[in-house]
Amino acid sequence: MRIANESDLPIIVSIYNATIPTRQSTADTVEVTVASRMEWFGQHIQGKRPLMVHEEDNKVVAWVSFQSFYGRAAYDHTAEISIYVAAACRGKGLGRTLLAEALAMTQRLDIKTVVGFVFSHNDPSLRLFKSFGFEEWGKLPEIAEMDGKEFSLSILGKRVNP
Repeated sequence: MRIANESDLPIIVSIYNATIPTRQSTADTVEVTVASRMEWFGQHIQGKRPLMVHEEDNKVVAWVSFQSFYGRAAYDHTAEISIYVAAACRGKGLGRTLLAEALAMTQRLDIKTVVGFVFSHNDPSLRLFKSFGFEEWGKLPEIAEMDGKEFSLSILGKRVNP
């Protein structure tokens, strides 16, 4: 895993957009553009809230990001984590590897608590996070509507550096 640079943004967006039709990983219902993700990209700060990519055969196949939670000073030691893996690489343990690497970085990033927002029907992601000791800290029932169906969102959390 390495820190993402701006030239990685098109593949980061492509990996993200590929998840939209699955209705498993994001509440976006239409593809995002590279231009629309520039501000988001700029919010990632190396050494505090990094955006990282994973390469295989010199090609980016996954990304992991830490984002500040809720934007208020009292939450400075809490970060939201997101992991997205290219479709061809899913189900091979890469998510597990990336989550382990990301959690190992939390102490030097001064993160004490990690939260993840996962659709309640996304069983693979729920199993992944729970296998690392994340617990369901909350559930927002039927909060998202996509294709005329309602979906719940699970809030997962873990204290990593108390």
